[in-house]
Amino acid sequence: MRADLETIFRAGVAACRPERVLPAHLPSFEGRVFILALGKSAAAMARVAETHYRGQAEGLAVSPYGVADALERVELIHSGHPLPDEASLAAAERLLELASGAGADDLVLVLLSGGASSLACLPSEGLSLSGKRALTEKLLRSGAEIGEINCVRRHLSRFKGGRLALAARPARLLALAISDVAGDLPADIGSGPTVADPTTVNDAEAVLRRYGLEAPAAAWSETPKQVDSDFRIVARPADAIAAAAREALRLGYCPVPLGECRGEARAVGHAHAELALEAEPGSALISGGELVVRVTGAGTGGRNHEYALAAALRLGGAPGIAGLAADTDGIDGNSGAAGAFFGGEVGKGAAAALEGNDSGGYFARSGGQFATGPTGTNVNDLRIILIAP
Repeated sequence: MRADLETIFRAGVAACRPERVLPAHLPSFEGRVFILALGKSAAAMARVAETHYRGQAEGLAVSPYGVADALERVELIHSGHPLPDEASLAAAERLLELASGAGADDLVLVLLSGGASSLACLPSEGLSLSGKRALTEKLLRSGAEIGEINCVRRHLSRFKGGRLALAARPARLLALAISDVAGDLPADIGSGPTVADPTTVNDAEAVLRRYGLEAPAAAWSETPKQVDSDFRIVARPADAIAAAAREALRLGYCPVPLGECRGEARAVGHAHAELALEAEPGSALISGGELVVRVTGAGTGGRNHEYALAAALRLGGAPGIAGLAADTDGIDGNSGAAGAFFGGEVGKGAAAALEGNDSGGYFARSGGQFATGPTGTNVNDLRIILIAP
């Protein structure tokens, strides 16, 4: 069943790769094209765009460390993720500079994908990079949802929340995005550098109070509420779920889409295992979305590993059930892998590993890790549980 699980997962990823979804959205344009790509899919998206525009295009792509791609006219640089670093500051400054250099007859093409919030980071006045890193790390470990985290990020930034779009005036600006957020909210994809922000400083401060955190009063800044830009989503989590369901059907399973799920990874993993135990033979439970992990231990893992280990513990070795939980970008937390297979016998120490946030360590030891390397896209997590016919 592992082979079927991997085939279904890869079909979901393939449906959302830039070379498949981006070309139809690239408009004809006679003048100069400035390609500004940022996020985990930046390099792959930039490659498609520069091929489309050939000699018209120049620009910059900002990807996580370790992502390599062959680009001709667009420069590829790397910066920190999930926490910003000095290279993230330099990336944000260069992107703003390039946008500001475009004229009224030019096209600024922003290619956006998940991960951009960290990869291009320019903290607001009154907040240092170290301060922004520390606050972001605490939020990531707190169990806060990505919408809450990005609300705070936008109000502590000189780049996010529509500010890149303001820098591009008077050029035409088109943003094409691969969504990795529940609900596909433009302001939450990469913290919305090209769109107006519906949230306020008061909203951001409320998020920090909810998790017992705070930021310097002088660091807060209000975001633009009106931005002139064209924003389109070219791929989204629902597309991966639908493609995975089609592949499961082709392989002879009956797909049961569970949609984009929210909540704590271990709680959702437990709940989905219970659904699997009650499901009809031949079913394929398929879900996406982004779960959260409240980190209290010091192990390795990520939300998919934690989901998988919680599900495995609930299944308790039940025969004929196998699952895979993985991030479509190829990296799950600090595990070094995309996710993990689960099902079958649960090894010694599984419960302790879950309690200590060491699900990645557990699956690395047991041989359950699933590694893909960077996939070139990012439509969040994809989880499949198969029940044998």
